Amino acid sequence: MDDTKLIRMANQIATNLAAKGEAVAVAETAEHIGKFWDPRMKAAIFADDLSRLTPIARAAIEKLKAQMTAA
Repeated sequence: MDDTKLIRMANQIATNLAAKGEAVAVAETAEHIGKFWDPRMKAAIFADDLSRLTPIARAAIEKLKAQMTAA
């Protein structure tokens, strides 16, 4: 899958959840990506330039990456 598409998808998820407040949006975005993205998609976005992500999406990816690294 194209990295640009993954960035767009992560940003869309984060934008849709932003109305819940930053902390909830970060947690729910990370949860959604963790549950529904396959391992190749997650690996690709972890390796990508996170500066293209919205602040909520970036925080969610960083949170998910930390969780998966710790597990």
